Amino acid sequence: MNHSLRITFVALLCAATGILTALDEKKEKGSAASETKIDHVDAAGAAKLLAGDQKPVVLDVRTPAEHTAGHIAGAKQIDFSAADFATKVAELDKDQTYLVHCQSGRRSTGSLKVFKKLGFKHIVHLDGGFSGWEDAGQPVVKGE
Repeated sequence: MNHSLRITFVALLCAATGILTALDEKKEKGSAASETKIDHVDAAGAAKLLAGDQKPVVLDVRTPAEHTAGHIAGAKQIDFSAADFATKVAELDKDQTYLVHCQSGRRSTGSLKVFKKLGFKHIVHLDGGFSGWEDAGQPVVKGE
């Protein structure tokens, strides 16, 4: 192979490698960004979702005591402050839609990173938390 042909071949090989690398990086970024869809709703929006045909699982990330004091009917409780929070969340069905809340929205907002990292498909965040739910006059279950 002559010198100029070799240079052309090496240049094409480098260009092809660069293109393939760029495509792989774009694919990785695209799949990570599209892994977890996060929507935000207020109490009225949450109530509408819970009244629909494809109800999300309500996930209360407050403490057990807070949950017992009052919660949304059917809510599953996993304490965001507990050391095993991520482990317990990892056991959930990642294809299921979850309506996540805490008391005001701070802890549940923090929990969104865990859902993203674990590859959940769809999370709906209750903005305003359980306080917003109560303030809107939505039904509350006490005890349990």
